[in-house]
Amino acid sequence: MNITVVLADDHTIVREGIRALLNSEPGISIVAEAENGREAVTLALALRPDVVVMDIAMPILNGMEATRQILAAAPATRVIILSAHSDDAYLEHVMELGAAGYLLKQSSSGLLAEAIRQVHQGKPCFSPSISRRLSRRGKSLTVIGSLKAPDRQLTSRELEVLQLIAEGKTNKETAGLLHISIKTVEKHRHQVMQKLDLSNTASLTRYAIAHGIIESSVQVTIL
Repeated sequence: MNITVVLADDHTIVREGIRALLNSEPGISIVAEAENGREAVTLALALRPDVVVMDIAMPILNGMEATRQILAAAPATRVIILSAHSDDAYLEHVMELGAAGYLLKQSSSGLLAEAIRQVHQGKPCFSPSISRRLSRRGKSLTVIGSLKAPDRQLTSRELEVLQLIAEGKTNKETAGLLHISIKTVEKHRHQVMQKLDLSNTASLTRYAIAHGIIESSVQVTIL
């Protein structure tokens, strides 16, 4: 049986390396690649792959929200998070979302191929260091880092608008990327600020960084 895979990572060199690695694996076929979370969602819903290999920190739509949207619309697709982040908060959040695996980017090439096969069979798969942590804690995670889960009050669209604002996009650019009107963007922006009790773009950006919606390197200037 051929396992179909979509790769989602905003770094071309990373996707090329994963593709070269998996192309040599029998029974695994890469059917598409995405460079941001929105593309990943679009491709996953159009192609219905068996597995999506998903980075967390991506522009336009981060991997956590992309995972949520994919699993909500295509529950048969398995998502493996492939990330440089080993924070418990990231792991806890993606497990809550229903990701089937979580591998660190420093994992061996063989582990990724094995993880794809395992999650396709309905078995979870984690990097060895993460598995050991889960085992020690009886699969009950305690958030020990500074990262916090995004506020559950925010809708999916509000989280998308928040990310784009934090990335420095204008209302017009955000409207174009989300295919909505500028007026609708302004409405969502107002609702996000109201729900989070925040008053300006700088505070929204700090919130997005603190909650793993964007990385600190995405937005250089925070007043």
